[in-house]
Amino acid sequence: MKRIEYGKIGETVYSETLENGLCCIVVPKKGFSKSYAFFAVNYGGCDRRFALDGYWIDTPAGVAHFLEHKMFDTEGGNALALLSSNGASPNAFTSSGITAYHFECTENFEDNLNVLLSFVSVPYFTKESVDKEQGIIAQEIKMGEDSPSRVVYQNLMKALYANNPIKDSIAGTVESIAEITPETLYHCHKVFYHPVNMVLCATGDLNPEKVCEIARAVLPESPGEIAQRDYGAEESMLPVKSIIEAQMSVSAPLFMLGSKLEPIADGDRHYFRMLMGELACMLLMGPSSPLYARLYSEGLINNRFYSGLSDFPGGVFATAGGESKNPEKVKDEIINEAERISRFGVDISLFNSLKKASIGGFLRSLDSMDNSCYALAEGHFRGYSPFNGLELLESISVEDIQAFIESAFKSERMALSIVKSKT
Repeated sequence: MKRIEYGKIGETVYSETLENGLCCIVVPKKGFSKSYAFFAVNYGGCDRRFALDGYWIDTPAGVAHFLEHKMFDTEGGNALALLSSNGASPNAFTSSGITAYHFECTENFEDNLNVLLSFVSVPYFTKESVDKEQGIIAQEIKMGEDSPSRVVYQNLMKALYANNPIKDSIAGTVESIAEITPETLYHCHKVFYHPVNMVLCATGDLNPEKVCEIARAVLPESPGEIAQRDYGAEESMLPVKSIIEAQMSVSAPLFMLGSKLEPIADGDRHYFRMLMGELACMLLMGPSSPLYARLYSEGLINNRFYSGLSDFPGGVFATAGGESKNPEKVKDEIINEAERISRFGVDISLFNSLKKASIGGFLRSLDSMDNSCYALAEGHFRGYSPFNGLELLESISVEDIQAFIESAFKSERMALSIVKSKT
């Protein structure tokens, strides 16, 4: 196995690519009572159009999420119940680019890992179970349509992006999931759920060789083929529309602002930009910034205000949001503050303070097993190691931050989504 020591953060990572193409990544934590496993597929809500051998297929919105729900069904029962009865706490999720199945436990790790790998790699669907799940997920979708926080986000995606599937809900619509059949699920599982398109991450008081041994014994020998993916025509850096509004039952207007950024294919450069962008957002409008203090004192934001960067297959955007009596004014103030920093420079004292805080937050995040495994999986799919984050954070300069703020927060790239009260 390949062994890399990250001396500055006190972590050692073992990794091996098995004969079937699966990448196994293990971070031993000697003496820890809890262990964690994270089995992820490079397949999410945005992967709706794909090709093998040049033959293109379009699938309904919501298939990746639907498949995640159904993967716990096995011919012998339910894997979720089996893991729970064996002392594990299992769960799963689907994002725009990843589907992941994971568990934590304090005992029976090897048995639970065997169960996890088995049910994820062997699909079992029936028409009756798919029909039943359509009703369950339809209710989930309707609940999302009644959630102001989901509506404000989804509307922002529709305002920002013309072609990328991120503009549609990961769960799909009631109409789109009605098109899903067992054959749809079997086909998408065959295309994406194979070793070369997956990664297994584990951490705890574990033997890395044993983790690989279990994966070898359980998973298919064939690596499978990597599908070609299509996320739509190339996006303009301008949004589809600058503002989008909805009316719902909210006590105060809810808003979300987004600014489109150019995607970066290179993994290390992408990771650096994500870390730098988070720090830039903190400096521009985070809780320690002059802008935040001013907006808060004027009653334009409250302590629910947030900002940061978000990425997905084919795109990335800077965002800010929360509650405000005047979201348009908040947007204008953010643009004005970005222009001021571009013209007069970054506050060096604030930069140094926030950079130290970012480094501290990064180091604390390593204490979370689920955060570490998720970051390792995402890094594997994107081509970088998240454990290089400390060195990258330390390398960020004032000039980097100023250049990012100047380019990222231009008014013409921004869209504003608002959910207003019906009354």
